Formats: sequence, structure tokens, C-alpha cells
Amino acid sequence: MKALFPRALAALLLTLSACLIAGCGPGSASAKDTNVAMAPELQWDELIPKNWDPTKRYRNISLEALRDNDPRAIQMLDEMRAVWDNAPVNVALDGSAARLSGFVVPLDNTQGGIREFLLVPYFGACIHTPPPPANQIVHVTAADTVKGLHAMDTVKVSGILKAARYASADMGVSGYEITSASVERFVPKQPN
Repeated sequence: MKALFPRALAALLLTLSACLIAGCGPGSASAKDTNVAMAPELQWDELIPKNWDPTKRYRNISLEALRDNDPRAIQMLDEMRAVWDNAPVNVALDGSAARLSGFVVPLDNTQGGIREFLLVPYFGACIHTPPPPANQIVHVTAADTVKGLHAMDTVKVSGILKAARYASADMGVSGYEITSASVERFVPKQPN
């Protein structure tokens, strides 16, 4: 029976690589605008500094040779998680007005709705799969409680994007935050 660790590590590396190469969010970048209502729509790959490549170190390792209980595998996974939790942010975006679409990972969930959540670039992140790097997680505090919002719903968040670390006990570490955010359901554009 093959070990699960190599497949899990490979899946994490593939996910990050896809984000780095293609971007994970809809929209296109435009010039900075101080008016939040007219904020540019960011793509997820814009949150990653251009020179950051956490996969470089693992490219020449034969993952299929490692077993789950192999101390080298455990050490590599711990090292990779530390690198991802400390992933650098794109400082050029710090303090800028922005809009970003993604998936909701609730941090509070009351009968009145959700006000605080993590915004992530792909379905299942932090819930069904390990958290992405910190520069791919945004800690959002909505201006008002959003009713009818559930885990993994897609939303568009607008506000001032700040470089700030937030560590959730079990959901991951974010590298950015948007407070007093405007939150609306994401509706994909229909083809003409």
C-alpha cells in the first residue's frame, strides 16, 4: 500500500503551483483606486510576491520513496507548513482598496449570520484540504453580519487590503486582512 504523505504533499505542491502559474480568482487587475466602491478586482496570484517559490526546495525529492511514518517525511511536512504559514505578502498591495472573490471559511457563525471569516482561493481550502499559504488567505471582518452565508459559499469582498497576520486555531494563518468589508455573493458572468 502506498503512503498517503507523498500524495498529500504532491497535492499541496500542485495546488500552489497552479495558483502561481494561472491565478485562482476571477477578474483582472487595474490601477489602484482609493475609492473602495471602485476598487480594482484582484486575482489571487497578485497576492503572492513574484520572487516567492516555496516549491523550489522540493523539486528534486522522490516523494514516492517516503512513507507516512518516515521521520524525513514528517520533518518535510512540518517545514513546508512553517514556510506556508510565514509566506510573504505583496507589500505593494498593503493599504490599497481592493475587491477579491473567493470561498468563505467561517470563523463565527451565529443565528444572525456570519461576520468574520477567512477568504480562500479554492473550494475546500482549510476545511477539506490543508490551508493554502498565508499569502493566499485573507481574514475578513464584514461591516455588517451577512445572513444566509455558509461555509464554501462564493463571495466578492471589497475594502482596504492590509498586510496582517491572523492565526486561526484550526483553519490556518492569513497574511492579509480586510476589516469593515463589503461582502456580496459572487455571481459569475454569464456568456453572451
